[in-house]
Amino acid sequence: MKFLRALDRFFHKIEFGLLVAFLGSMVLLAFTQVVLRNFFGTGVVWADTIVRHLVLWSGFVGAALATSEERHISIDALTKFLSARTRHVVLIFTSTFAAIVCYYLTAAAWEYVLEERLNGGELVLGIQTWVALLIIPSGYLLIAFHFIIKAIENILSTFTKHAEAR
Repeated sequence: MKFLRALDRFFHKIEFGLLVAFLGSMVLLAFTQVVLRNFFGTGVVWADTIVRHLVLWSGFVGAALATSEERHISIDALTKFLSARTRHVVLIFTSTFAAIVCYYLTAAAWEYVLEERLNGGELVLGIQTWVALLIIPSGYLLIAFHFIIKAIENILSTFTKHAEAR
């Protein structure tokens, strides 16, 4: 249990750092574009494309971070009326189901990236399009990882509390 929490915290710190870097880069590039266009009548040709992809990367890393903090979208109106043990069981089920869905989304996204690699398109500055799209399967995999951690934590806490009650 301690190992899983430590691993979850480790990924949480990395995701937070990446998110700060991506958001900072987006703001800096967008601001630079505005200044260059308004005052100098020019701009950086590749900046808008990079900003669009940074939005994609920020979205997936942010979703993984939200899942880690249990701040992802959920409907918890009914769980408020459940007992603590039943709530843990429901959370185990929903976290496991979400992890399975993310697994299938990871597999589909991986196929998409492989297709893009075969197409051989270039994004900007020599960066292949498929490299920029690696965040899609990686993001879903990170989200699945956090859901699995949450499911395991709920399993362990349910059985630990159940064993203590006996």
